[in-house]
This record gives sequence, C-alpha cells and structure tokens, in this order.
Amino acid sequence: MRQIMDHFPRKHLQMLFLVCCLGVFFCLLLPSPLASAKKTISSDQQTNQISSSPALEIVSDDSSSSEIIESGEIIPTAEEVEAANSQESGIKWLSKIIRKGDSLSSLFANAGLSASELHDLMGATKDRTMKAFSKIHPGQKVEFSVDDNQRLSQLRYIISPVEILQITKTDNGTYEFEKVFKKYDIQTQHIQVNIQQSLFIDAQNAGLDASIIMKLADIFAWDIDFALDIKAGDSFDVIYEELYLDGKKQKNGKILAANFFNKGTRYSALYYEGADQQQGGYYTDNGESMRKAFTRSPVDFARISSHFNLQRKHPVLHTIRAHKGVDYAAAMGTPIKATGDGKILLASQKGGYGKTIIIKHGDSYSTLYGHLSGYAQGIGPGKSIRQGQVIGYVGSTGMATGPHLHYEFRINGLHRNPLTVKLPRSLPLNSQEKKRFLAETSDLRNQLLAFASQRALALNER
Repeated sequence: MRQIMDHFPRKHLQMLFLVCCLGVFFCLLLPSPLASAKKTISSDQQTNQISSSPALEIVSDDSSSSEIIESGEIIPTAEEVEAANSQESGIKWLSKIIRKGDSLSSLFANAGLSASELHDLMGATKDRTMKAFSKIHPGQKVEFSVDDNQRLSQLRYIISPVEILQITKTDNGTYEFEKVFKKYDIQTQHIQVNIQQSLFIDAQNAGLDASIIMKLADIFAWDIDFALDIKAGDSFDVIYEELYLDGKKQKNGKILAANFFNKGTRYSALYYEGADQQQGGYYTDNGESMRKAFTRSPVDFARISSHFNLQRKHPVLHTIRAHKGVDYAAAMGTPIKATGDGKILLASQKGGYGKTIIIKHGDSYSTLYGHLSGYAQGIGPGKSIRQGQVIGYVGSTGMATGPHLHYEFRINGLHRNPLTVKLPRSLPLNSQEKKRFLAETSDLRNQLLAFASQRALALNER
C-alpha cells in the first residue's frame, strides 16, 4: 500500500484525505432510514411522495387534502367520494325503445339480461311488474341499469315525458316500486288572428297548431256554428299555455282565455276550475257557463248543404216536402257527435232516413241523426251518451243523393230549426263561486278587454 502511495505526489494525497473526511462528516448528518419514513404532508405543499415503509403517521389536519395511508393508498375527501358515487362506478345504463310485438322477456333479452334475472324480478314483485308493463306501447322507452356482473340494479319504464316507473333492487335482493313525476315548466302565449280565408288556414298561418284550433272551436261551439257562421273579417285572441321540459317545448296546454269576434259580436271565455279544483270549465266575463245543454253542430267544420225549410222541394221525390232539419255535407265516414247529454231511443234503420240514431235529452228535447254509414262501437238503445261523444259516421243510407248528415232538433215533439233555436244553458255559478271566479280571473278579463279595445280602435282608424 505504501509503495502505491509513493507514486502519488504528497499534495494529492492530502487533498484525498480531506475529501474522505468531508464524506464521513456528511454521512453522519443524514437521518436514519426509519426517520425518513415519518413525514408531515403539508396542505400548502400538496406533496405526493410515498414511502415504502409500512408504518406512516398521518398528521395533516386539513380535511380538504388527500391523506396517505399504508401501501401508498390515497384517501379521497368527502366531496370526492360523493362525486364518485354520483357517477355510479361499475354501473352502465342500457336504453331500449319498445317496438311492436315486444314483451318484457324480449326487452330483457335485448338488454343482455338472463331469463333468471326476469324470473327473480317477477318472483319478488308478485306480478306487479307484469301489471305495470301490460299496457306498453311502441315508441316508449325502457332503461336498464346493469352492474359489472351483468345483473340488474334498476329498471326505468318511461311511460311519458313526465311519468316514469322506477324499479330498484335493494341490498337485500328485494325490489322497490316508485312512480316518478316531472313537472312541466308552463309559459303563456298570446296570438291574435284575423280571418280572411278560413279559421284553420289563418290560424295555422299565425302559428297555432291544430290542437289549439280544435280546443277554441269546442269552447265557442255552443254560441258559434263553425260550419256556417265564420266569415272573412271575423277574428279572435287566444291566451294559452305552452308546456316545456328541460327547456324544450313538449306540447300545448289548455286555453286560459279567448275573445272571438263573429259578425260584429264579441264572445269571451275564461278558464276556471272552481273551489274544489276537480274539473275546470269555461265561463263568460260575468261568470256564466259557456257550456249549454246542446252544441249547435254535430259535425266539426262541415258544410251546410240544405237548411231548415218547410217549403223545400225534395231532391229525390221532386215534390214539395218540408225539410225539418239541417243537412251537413261531409266526407263518408266523418265522425258524428251527440249535441247533448241523453239516452239513445233508437239506433237502427228508419225508412228514408236510412241508418238513424235518435237521442232523448230529458223530458222535453230529442235529436235525430240520419243517413249514417254506421254506428260507433257500443251504441245501442238505452245507452247513455255524453255531449260531444262520437255516436256514428256520415253516410248516404236511405233516401240520400250523396254522403251527408241529416240532423233534427225537437222540443216536446215539435221540430225546431237547429241553427236558430234558443239553447238552454247549464247551471250558473252560485254567488260564492262567482265572487271567487271574478277575483281569480281579474287579470285575464282585463287582458281580453284590452285586446278588444285595441281591435275596436284599429277598426275606427280605417
């Protein structure tokens, strides 16, 4: 060793000795391996260094930081746990649209679920599932929540945009049924229409769809014959609901209020539900029911081909023979509606009337519907009928030159002109309900009056 060192200059050996001494000194200053495993993690530094030692001391008191435990696992905060749960880790959703011919078993099979899954569900729910799915329709949706083992966790049957049947499997293997209902966001809309061509054409050009137009005609059907009375120059205002879900319009709601100007006369209607809020109806400005015991016309938007005329010449017999009713020309098969509540006296062939229906309305009134092509399902003598119910279809049976409805209106057995006879109204609101009606509809009544004033002012300026 000494011979090797003699080859190096003395100065170099001194420097080597000094380096070795410094190395020993720094080694003494370093901590032991055990001490290096004990470390405080500062929430400010957000340190992610992890030791391989099995024993760690957690000293952070900041609940918002992640903490280090054995084997380097990070404990999530409460917020992180909640976020993870909301994502339903390990769960996937499958959506199936119901097609014609589908059954619950085919839906399960299409979702990749075994027959045993369906068997378990049926056994646990005692046929409630079959009852719930007994009226499924093509186009509806069923959603399946399936875990990693391809086992059913939850089933959702989307009955409608606002109604969902939810079946959830619990931890103990039972199933819970729940009906979930969404609420529409309701927005009101006002549209004004001036009739130049026809009610339908002008209303649609103004942005109204068929559902609102038909509702409007139904509301005023007791006062206005929409087959005969509508003329160019008539107009109307309508305030109605639009129903939204998640910012998207789903459909129209009810009409809240409307003005209809026909032949210079203003008719108004306001929706009111009453104190019990069981069944709403429409009333005039002063609280009289819009609903009368009879509507003017039994056919929607048909053309009158022959009026009530006691001196009319019969088109087939070519003799003067009283026409004691009104004829409505319409396409074969057009639905015919009862003009009032009552009970059917006759639904059969009747001479020149062909296939005929006669309805008795109380003690004094009766109506006749002739030349039908057929009867609605369930129609027969003794059957109770509601106003507006479809009872038959336009035809040309009997002594008829073409498809049309012959309609008669009788009071105590005597024929009256259906277009001009004064129709009895339904019972009015009592005094207490009328006060409530006037208070609740105040804003809508003022809007209708304002629309009417604007229209009158515009007419005067012409």
